[in-house]
Amino acid sequence: MHYVSTRGAAPRLDFEQVTLAGLAADGGLYVPESWPSFSRDEIAALAGLSYVETAVRVMRPFVGDALGEDDLRALCTQAYGRFAHLAVTPLAQLDERHWLLELFHGPTLAFKDVALQLLGLLFERFLSSRDTHLTVIGATSGDTGSAAIDALAGRAKVDIFMLHPHGRVSDVQRRQMTTVRAPNVHNIAVEGTFDDAQALVKAMFADAGFAGRFSLSAVNSINWARLMAQIVYYFYAAVRLGAPERPVAFAVPTGNFGDVFAGYVAAKMGLPIAKLIVATNVNDILHRALSAGDYSAGTVTPTATPSMDIQVSSNFERLLFDLDPEAVPDQMAAFARDKAMRLTERQRAGAASLFSSARIDADEMALAMRWACDGSGQILDPHTAVGLAAARAAQLPQDVPIVTLATAHPAKFRDAVERATGVRPSLPSRVGALFEREEKFDVLPAELNPVMTYIAERATPRA
Repeated sequence: MHYVSTRGAAPRLDFEQVTLAGLAADGGLYVPESWPSFSRDEIAALAGLSYVETAVRVMRPFVGDALGEDDLRALCTQAYGRFAHLAVTPLAQLDERHWLLELFHGPTLAFKDVALQLLGLLFERFLSSRDTHLTVIGATSGDTGSAAIDALAGRAKVDIFMLHPHGRVSDVQRRQMTTVRAPNVHNIAVEGTFDDAQALVKAMFADAGFAGRFSLSAVNSINWARLMAQIVYYFYAAVRLGAPERPVAFAVPTGNFGDVFAGYVAAKMGLPIAKLIVATNVNDILHRALSAGDYSAGTVTPTATPSMDIQVSSNFERLLFDLDPEAVPDQMAAFARDKAMRLTERQRAGAASLFSSARIDADEMALAMRWACDGSGQILDPHTAVGLAAARAAQLPQDVPIVTLATAHPAKFRDAVERATGVRPSLPSRVGALFEREEKFDVLPAELNPVMTYIAERATPRA
């Protein structure tokens, strides 16, 4: 298995190389040269397997010769052994057709743990045989940062610099990052939005002088290995609801498009997905792109769902490339210049065959939280509620089960949950005394030179 860039001008890499590289040298994102294909019998054979065994079978084609099957199994066993539920990503039933896929049983209470616990181990494994010190730079709208820091804190040959928008993440999200006192962890609060932070990360990777001094890598969903790990839970959930004999729909609260793109890959591999419902909040660039072909960035509106307060969805480029690869370089250049571009007819037609979308406002989100609480006793975080609201509005045959991805534990957003339901969720004991630990982070302007200087003064240069 080899990987190519969506921009077409970066080297072709194997799985180990693409994991350590993160972003392609030409500014594009890496994708496999071709999608693995699973037969109906191979999908049916996943029934009854543990999450680890499902992960090994689903991810094995993507790793190629970089890892043996036993090595991959050992890494998955270690990564998912830290989860608080034996099923790792269990299903919970809401009514006769609506289900939740609980992705928040990892150490930082968010779906990002499913991928990042494995990615941290992959970094450690691949670096162990190299004379390389990795400088990981990431941007977070809340959950990626805490999950990445938990996965990489204290690991040899890695420094992590995580940028978050100052004052725009929840108190739990922030403290899960800023109270980790490992010497290789550096938190930067950027005076701007998540999109500003993400743009700074991409600019540092694109700066030849800076990127040449350090061995840079990424933990955002621009890193292919993260998306690969997320494909697994689509198979795990769908098989338990009747696949391959029965198609299943998924509603995905979406900001950067990585989680839902993993579902797209699962469908390309043969999983019978009836529909992928892309749920956005009022920062609705993806809804406009999928419903009207209009991919244009506006001003970010702060909401109770900060992880979705995004107007530039990096992983959308992967979908555009898969649907019409020749168009992508010019489209991305136009977007970089004008913050706006149009999808081609080929892209719109290809997306419409699998995707639908919905824009969910604050009232609709709160109604979904109350519906789940009153009807089934399930307390949802606001992001999950956005997904559920979109799921309940979807027009699908009655016999198609709809799975909403529950992306975070409700205690990460206690104020929003309490406002909607009257219930203030408690943090699980495994999080520890989060509000008693001292925080440490540095506030920097959303400007490239100060951030680059800050990192250069603390990172380990190439040997």
